[in-house]
Amino acid sequence: MYVEQLFTECLAEMAYYIESNGEAIIIDPLRETTPYLELAKSRNAKIKYVFLTHFHADFVSGHVDLAKKAGATIVFGPNATTKFDFHSGTDGEEFKVGDITLKLIHTPGHTMESSSYLLIDEKGNTPYIFTGDALFIGDVGRPDLAVKSDLTEEDLAGHLFDSLRNKIMPLPDDIIVYPAHGAGSSCGKNMSSETFDTLGNQKQTNYALRADMTKEEFVKEVTTGLVTPPQYFPKNVGMNKGVNKPYEVILNDANKALSLDEFIQVSKEPNTLIMDVRHQDDFVKGFIKGALFFGIDGTFAPWVGTLIEDINTPILLVCPEGREHETITRLTRVGYDNVKGYLKGGYKTWADAGKETAHLESISPKDFVENYYPKDITILDVRKVSEYDSEHIEHNNISNLPLAEIVSNHTKLNKTDDFYIHCRGGYRSVIFASILKQKGFKNPINIEGGFEEIREQQNINLTEFICPTEL
Repeated sequence: MYVEQLFTECLAEMAYYIESNGEAIIIDPLRETTPYLELAKSRNAKIKYVFLTHFHADFVSGHVDLAKKAGATIVFGPNATTKFDFHSGTDGEEFKVGDITLKLIHTPGHTMESSSYLLIDEKGNTPYIFTGDALFIGDVGRPDLAVKSDLTEEDLAGHLFDSLRNKIMPLPDDIIVYPAHGAGSSCGKNMSSETFDTLGNQKQTNYALRADMTKEEFVKEVTTGLVTPPQYFPKNVGMNKGVNKPYEVILNDANKALSLDEFIQVSKEPNTLIMDVRHQDDFVKGFIKGALFFGIDGTFAPWVGTLIEDINTPILLVCPEGREHETITRLTRVGYDNVKGYLKGGYKTWADAGKETAHLESISPKDFVENYYPKDITILDVRKVSEYDSEHIEHNNISNLPLAEIVSNHTKLNKTDDFYIHCRGGYRSVIFASILKQKGFKNPINIEGGFEEIREQQNINLTEFICPTEL
């Protein structure tokens, strides 16, 4: 028996390769199929099943293409409906893979089709359970991503309580819990950075598995503090229920080096977005006027999905040389398939040709504290509300405007004002400032290094909030 966790950091997503005696299964694959096919080939195994724990909202899965190429069967749990052929599993159904068995355990709550897969080895032992988004390390799946008119998030949370208590918690304490996501994913509230753990330890440390918790307490805790899910989530769910253009076709169409003239011509087409994915330190020094910053070295795809509302937006890329393929791949993972190509030679080609550029004023934390704070300036803290509430700069004109809310809230700001913008580490603030620039704001000013470096400066006052109850 062979089990491998395949972790994708940008999405905080875990897929799984499981193999026994020449047969393999994949659980929750990403969109590109080649890595799974090559892994099976390298181990002389044939992929027999593609298991889905649920319809994922935060990425587009490649289950249809993978099953077609591998000659495998797609398996979902009860209540799943799709536009493609699949095996509708039943609670307790067992699937033989070589010398081992995968048992489907229906665990509704995060979604109603949500299912976990219990691995039973050739000796009848149960060393692993693959819980999808039903149970994370340190958290559980949020119950507000599959709400229908006749099913509230409180209803779903109640189902999740029953699933955890009746289906998962009775399993042996030494069983290893393998979830679908980790820290950084929006599918939960406060996931651990660990990617697996024993069930016994989770019973001791995961707030949602407290033995003395009532159903009412559970529902209240898992539904408290939920922020609005990213706008691309329901779009990805829809794609995962259907048949999408194959990844290889998208890559072939998108991975095109455009000359300067070709790039300019395409940029004039309606609604075309120029996306600059260089490092923020390079972007602030100079960029194509009107371009938006989404650095490839940050939490790239989730921020694109959160802030670019039309998933079919035509996109032109400005990339660091050699990272074009990677950028296109990561966009397809969240369903942004309409890349029209990239500028050959990148930003240098544009600048060297003397074309119109822009820049962002960017100051160091030391400069900010010594020369601007605490004067009469306007500070925008673009971190999440929970980050701001935990600790923030003390100032009589500071506002918390999370980056995720800029699309709906930027109209509250005066375009002629100076705004001193910071996040935690200097990535989100540049996205925020680039959006303001594109929308005609005169002087957004980025504070480099963000709050983490600001708080290290002398002569800076901070307000700290201590939550009396840790949820």
